[in-house]
Amino acid sequence: LPCTHNGTGRCFMTSQNHGFAVDANSLPEDWKILFTNENDKTNEGIIHKSSPFFSVQFHPEHTAGPTDLECLFDIFIDTVKSYKHNKPCVIDDMITEKLKFVPTIQERPKKVLILGSGGLSIGQAGEFDYSGSQGVKAMQEEKIQTVLINPNIATVQTSKGLADKVYFLPITPEYVEQVIKAERPTGVLLTFGGQTALNCGVELQKSRIFEKYNVNVLGTPIQSIVDTEDRKIFAEKINAIGEKVAPSAAVTSVEEALTAAVQIGYPVMARSAFSLGGMGSGFANNEEELRALAHQALSHSDQLIIDKSLKGWKEVEYEVVRDAYDNCITVCNMENVDPLGIHTGESIVVAPSQTLSNREYYMLRNTAIKVIRHFGIVGECNIQYALNPNSEEFFIIEVNARLSRSSALASKATGYPLAYVAAKLSLGIPLPVIKNSVTGVTTACFEPSLDYCVVKIPRWDLAKFNRVSTKIGSSMKSVGEVMSIGRSFEEAFQKALRMVDENVNGFDPNIKKVNENELREPTDKRMFVLAAALKKGYTVEKLYELTKIDQWFLEKFKNIIDYYKILEAVDHSSITFEILKKAKKIGFSDKQIAAAIKSTELAVRKLREELKITPFVKQIDTVAAEWPASTNYLYLTYNGSTHDLDFPGDFVMVLGSGVYRIGSSVEFDWCAVGCLRELRNQGKKTIMVNYNPETVSTDYDMSDRLYFEEISFEVVMDIYNIEHPSGVILC
Repeated sequence: LPCTHNGTGRCFMTSQNHGFAVDANSLPEDWKILFTNENDKTNEGIIHKSSPFFSVQFHPEHTAGPTDLECLFDIFIDTVKSYKHNKPCVIDDMITEKLKFVPTIQERPKKVLILGSGGLSIGQAGEFDYSGSQGVKAMQEEKIQTVLINPNIATVQTSKGLADKVYFLPITPEYVEQVIKAERPTGVLLTFGGQTALNCGVELQKSRIFEKYNVNVLGTPIQSIVDTEDRKIFAEKINAIGEKVAPSAAVTSVEEALTAAVQIGYPVMARSAFSLGGMGSGFANNEEELRALAHQALSHSDQLIIDKSLKGWKEVEYEVVRDAYDNCITVCNMENVDPLGIHTGESIVVAPSQTLSNREYYMLRNTAIKVIRHFGIVGECNIQYALNPNSEEFFIIEVNARLSRSSALASKATGYPLAYVAAKLSLGIPLPVIKNSVTGVTTACFEPSLDYCVVKIPRWDLAKFNRVSTKIGSSMKSVGEVMSIGRSFEEAFQKALRMVDENVNGFDPNIKKVNENELREPTDKRMFVLAAALKKGYTVEKLYELTKIDQWFLEKFKNIIDYYKILEAVDHSSITFEILKKAKKIGFSDKQIAAAIKSTELAVRKLREELKITPFVKQIDTVAAEWPASTNYLYLTYNGSTHDLDFPGDFVMVLGSGVYRIGSSVEFDWCAVGCLRELRNQGKKTIMVNYNPETVSTDYDMSDRLYFEEISFEVVMDIYNIEHPSGVILC
């Protein structure tokens, strides 16, 4: 379009840009100005008022939307040119040619070996029982024989009736070779058993055992795994596609570590390569601290990474899926409430992200897809970012070319069966062919849309150990995690706090006293110190300065404490319908309200039922109601007006064991799954109530109805009154 007299106009589209109104005099410096004259000649330069036409070309990271199929606009331009010059063209053929990708498909295996994760440890728990079980199911559907190696007797995947053969042997190269020699599998899955299985697979590849017995590694190639785990190679590969990792150096000795730290500049973070749950990692502000850290870290691994400290930046994760035909989707993006410096397994995590702008979201999404393609990953991949809270600058922290604890969380948060889909992709099946077994309507080649908020909070059992520091940081100490679902952040957050510890009522300001040191250097109880600080009158700005938690989250925490004060100002006789309803909407439990108004839980429940303030049952449908969905993932909320399904009754309700803790772990999930299976064999319809995203019992096909909810008197009674089950079983 012609420029107006003041040098402004509207740019027209080319394959590099998106049309929008633009003021030519206020363009960022890195945008290029291009003129297009009537002879289709383009010149770069400055806009002159006399220029007849102009367009603006800018870098893809400045776009605020997906760029996956930008190439279709090139086809549109080519089609217009062909028409202009009277040349024939077939658009379908042009698209096929443009999107042509030659996949590397191996021969379909008849027998597959699956490596489990072995004994549970901090950083590697029941999530791999869940992913391994889904992997076995996917193989069975494809009529492929499965052989599983896992010495952990307390797992569902080693139970009778799942894998065709189970070996209770250590997951070490020597034992795995013996199984390969005896069973002669034609394929092996390494990405379903965490870091243990990966490290074993890498050793077997190096010693040419797979080659010796003609075993193909299914899904992500071994070299891609090595490229993501070896920090030096990883940095080089990321730089090769124009992306950035934090300034870092890979070293093999303490002296090399000290030299690297001087070059990078203190403070630094030290961490072991090929390690589990951030083992041996930490922050060092000076040479003395780094020397101690390096000695410790090098005892876990041959390689140590020295990273520039980015403490205080936001940490964001994306779960990405790619098939052998180069189709890519992002399944879920998650944001850590805690800033960078705390291991993601130790952090409170919210999905979908709450504080990213649309532009930031797509900037990181486009990068995630670029990275998974560059590494050649086939299956599922987790990518973690550090994002500067004051600009759009970001670094890639880590790429996990395997299923992880975040994958289990993303699966349960979205209803997208990541492990099941990854197993199918490893066989060379394309994403559009795989049916999404949760929705029953869509294929696996779609990105879930969430119309709810999910919050994950870790569980620590540090009080059970003597002389253990309660500080949390870059190395994992948590033994389990919970996942809650709500229609608002406040609702989901308060639910999750109660799930972690049944003795906690919610975001309670009376549990801990204000301690600024605990706010600066987080402990397992920092959230309650934060609650106390808000009640005492600390401002959001002051708390941001101390914690570096994004102000959006701090405002939400303040909403809860402000309402707590409103509740304390009334009593049981003067509380109104509006006050009680609002309290339930932002996640207050009956017991929590009772403590504030000096009443009892049963009295508040009776009043609530008299006022007809009861929860509504909502479905996780993964498609935000875009299509009808048959999912059985359910949750309760007070932020609704109708139930999403009918309640015919005659179900048997099974209560799960909740969060993993010292003394109660995956063995009780095994009990719950066994119970559900036997009830199904007896022809009974089942309801499962559990809130642990790492479990098999919360899998999409284990029960007829799954409530991702608290296991408390209030919530279980609410579900009981809605569903009217014929009986209840406690596992």
